[in-house]
Amino acid sequence: MNKLTKLLFWSTFSLCLNAQVTLGPTVTTFGVLAGSTVTNTGPTTVTGNVGVSAGSAITGFPPGAVFSGTLHSADATAAQAQVDLTAAYNTAMGLPCPGGNVLTGVDLGGLTLTPGVYCFATSAQLTGTLTLNGQGNSSAEFIFQIGSTLTTASSSAVVLINNAQAANVFWQVGSSATLGTSTTFYGNIMAQASITLNTSAVISIGRALARVGAVTLASNTVSSPGTPGGGPGGGGGVTPAPSSLILVALGLFCAAIYQVRERLLQQFKWR
Repeated sequence: MNKLTKLLFWSTFSLCLNAQVTLGPTVTTFGVLAGSTVTNTGPTTVTGNVGVSAGSAITGFPPGAVFSGTLHSADATAAQAQVDLTAAYNTAMGLPCPGGNVLTGVDLGGLTLTPGVYCFATSAQLTGTLTLNGQGNSSAEFIFQIGSTLTTASSSAVVLINNAQAANVFWQVGSSATLGTSTTFYGNIMAQASITLNTSAVISIGRALARVGAVTLASNTVSSPGTPGGGPGGGGGVTPAPSSLILVALGLFCAAIYQVRERLLQQFKWR
């Protein structure tokens, strides 16, 4: 490589390392979104829209209640929200995960993590308390790439400190997510299949977004960031997002750049 090519390459790679996952403007209005059905039992409250697409069944509202939103059953709004979700999901999945951030087989409970991309080849488990330290940067993102399932034990918790923002926490789940009874959770769950919130589990600030499966609720509280009642750590109002195609292209481009970097490092290693 000549000097200019090297400069452009490493500058681009640096950009990719700091690439952000951005939810599209439609899905940000949702607290709960499913692909097949949304079912609820008990006095669940959701701040933000509740919707389903391509399925159409939403049951349990009432007794569930929706604040600062409405129900969207197989309509254009829910369909666009799924498009936004797919773009964000693919972007999160495509970001490079540093070798030191591979957490396969490690329980998240008891850890304190700083902003970055963290990955699990298979399932992720939270038993106890996970602390996310924003290090004073309200724009910093925490991205969790989970190959299969995300499960929390009863009464587990995610805690945000030092200006970490729930709106900037993304859980990309390869299959299904289950929050245990009385779990206190923060961030955007983006699951390929289904999401289950067991009795009294709370997404204090965040979203339950399932691409193809169901979202099942049972006397829960879900407060979407950037909506009235979202509370501290919500990250403020909705930020205009790049188009879905741009988000997907960026994710694929960053993944390609990462692979090139790895090959170059291998070449230098053997010289």
